[in-house]
Amino acid sequence: MQRGSDRLSFHKDDEMKHELKGLIRSGRPTRVEEWHDPEPGADDDPQVATGNVPSGRPPDEVSLRFELARHLGRSAFPAKRGGLVHDLTEQHAPDGLTEMLRQLPGGKTYHNVQEVVDELRRE
Repeated sequence: MQRGSDRLSFHKDDEMKHELKGLIRSGRPTRVEEWHDPEPGADDDPQVATGNVPSGRPPDEVSLRFELARHLGRSAFPAKRGGLVHDLTEQHAPDGLTEMLRQLPGGKTYHNVQEVVDELRRE
């Protein structure tokens, strides 16, 4: 259904879909003229322009931090071990993640996810 707020007409939209169909299906440029293709990243380009930027941290730490942040959020902090475990339980986090946090020291207050991950790495 057209709402009338589109910048392009439905004819132009269909034409653009047709032009991109080959690229989407093949996963590579499909034009004969090389000048239509985007240029690859140069050697001196920042890494952000050419793909993912490595964080300098091990992948397992990055994924642990991501999972904790996904389930806890900012509103959970500052908190102690019991509060974090309670929040993970309320968010129906995986049992393995909850069990990891149960091994944290009991008296320490954590202000963000990174402090929790750093403490888990020390153990």
